[in-house]
Amino acid sequence: MNLTDLFKQAKDMQARAEEMQKAMAAIDVVGESGAGMVRVTLTGKSELKALAIDPSLLKPEDKTVIEDLIVAAHNDARAKLEARMAEEMQRMSREMGLPAGLGGLFGQ
Repeated sequence: MNLTDLFKQAKDMQARAEEMQKAMAAIDVVGESGAGMVRVTLTGKSELKALAIDPSLLKPEDKTVIEDLIVAAHNDARAKLEARMAEEMQRMSREMGLPAGLGGLFGQ
């Protein structure tokens, strides 16, 4: 393989990595707690996109419970996002022909 081919391959790989990062940013995951009474939606960039609270929880005496459920729903969404990102990285790395474990080179 000559130097020109190596540069072309590197440029192609960089374009695929950018495409991969855009695809990851477009992912949304929903985490929930309290049997779905609190739902949190995170983007692929870990940004909080939405929060839904079942109206039956909205009583002043339940404030601590609601706060705990929000944190639990967020943690659930974050765990799902991390798992989804790892799956996508593995899939895209395979498609790019990279050896196992190199998918992390492209960041999240």
